[in-house]
Amino acid sequence: MEITEIPVEGYEKVVRAKDPESGLHAIIAIHDTTLGPALGGMRMWPYASEEEALTDVLRLAKGMTYKSAVAHTGLGGGKSVIIGDPNEKSEALFLAMGRFVDSLGGRYITAEDVNTTIPDLQIVHRETAHVTGLARSEGSSGNPSPYTAHGVVLGIEACVERVFGSKDLKGRKVAILGVGAVGSVVARSLRTKGAEVWAHDMREDRVVVLHEETGVRLASEEEVLTMDADVFTPCALGGVLNDETIPNLRCRIVAGAANNQLLEDRHGDMLRERNILYAPDYVINAGGIINVAVELLPGGYREEESYARIDRIPKALHEVFDLAEEQGLSTARAADMLAERILAAGRS
Repeated sequence: MEITEIPVEGYEKVVRAKDPESGLHAIIAIHDTTLGPALGGMRMWPYASEEEALTDVLRLAKGMTYKSAVAHTGLGGGKSVIIGDPNEKSEALFLAMGRFVDSLGGRYITAEDVNTTIPDLQIVHRETAHVTGLARSEGSSGNPSPYTAHGVVLGIEACVERVFGSKDLKGRKVAILGVGAVGSVVARSLRTKGAEVWAHDMREDRVVVLHEETGVRLASEEEVLTMDADVFTPCALGGVLNDETIPNLRCRIVAGAANNQLLEDRHGDMLRERNILYAPDYVINAGGIINVAVELLPGGYREEESYARIDRIPKALHEVFDLAEEQGLSTARAADMLAERILAAGRS
């Protein structure tokens, strides 16, 4: 395996691995370890180029630093991406990825992410101890998606309370983009709480199942992006909030599970100008990282401790919203300011 460093200003370490035998082509980015080792998921995606993969992993790693800081996990931020078709996974590929993770000596700890599963991580774990989110049977915390979804629903309630004066979701209209591992749990929970839910996913069968089981209504991507709703909930890939989509939004709140929802920082300013309350993604979707971080506490994983920490997400959001109002900033910039304050205190 050939491992080479990629110099990137503002990042502690960014490395590329190429392993001809297994076909592995991957990048690990460690953004900041001021508060602890860098924890972040392992994503597999058929990126069009290494440049595209690098852009993604850098954004995700920085987001993880801020996410862990605001959530007070005691960890830093990092991320890994495997460039490849998830339909062409192999044992050799994930064993090689395990060796790549292990080469960083514990500075980076990996976890489940888009197109990687617990069985994939179990293979990775055969080559490195620096893995979280494994099966409960192994003393780990299992699939983080339900915990992410739980935090997102709590965050939506906090946003609804901020805008409408009550966190009651009964009759509230929610448009969800993406009902995969996290989005589907969010949709089910919202329906249980009485919300009217519309959803779109690249895989229509996912929405069909939710429609049959919970009454979620099928919608096109354009419909969920433009419908007159109380809440727009992005739960797919990033960059959905941009120059094209923001002018057409007719919601009062954007609150969802997707990472890097803003294509650029200025898009947070655009949402503020339109009087749309934005729940910064790395604040509202921190439930998963909080859950796996509990594995690293003395005494090991305890689910009750995880839920107690996830239940603080609404408080963190209100802290961000208060700071945004106080400083006259977008909520996105206020969240970054809060994270930087926590990091600065850690450095001092």
